[in-house]
Amino acid sequence: MSEAAPEIVVLDADPLPPHRLAALVAAWFEDMVKYVVDVDRGVAAVGGEMHADAEALLLDGGSRQTDLWGANYYPGRGEAECIEYTSLINIRPAQGNRSMELQDEELRARLREITFRLIGRGEPLP
Repeated sequence: MSEAAPEIVVLDADPLPPHRLAALVAAWFEDMVKYVVDVDRGVAAVGGEMHADAEALLLDGGSRQTDLWGANYYPGRGEAECIEYTSLINIRPAQGNRSMELQDEELRARLREITFRLIGRGEPLP
């Protein structure tokens, strides 16, 4: 991975191996990784400097804008604290979300389920 071309990994069925997660975390922020989830298709794009980068990758892959929500994943914080439901791409007044934080509890639950299945449950990095 280089700063000129940050790696973004798209996950659909297989979970992200812990060593790949560690590399993505280290690439930009050192304690977390940004990611975007398609809550309809059940896929996630993990990595990059901005949520918009992962969002664009999912849109190119057939996702609909209305199904994409951004978050930050913090390994080592456990299930209750590993997800921060905040991203600029979440500001969607037309969908009833007027802030960077994802407000809808059903969407949060779906994002959390996909996160736990594909990225992790807040376990420490290897």
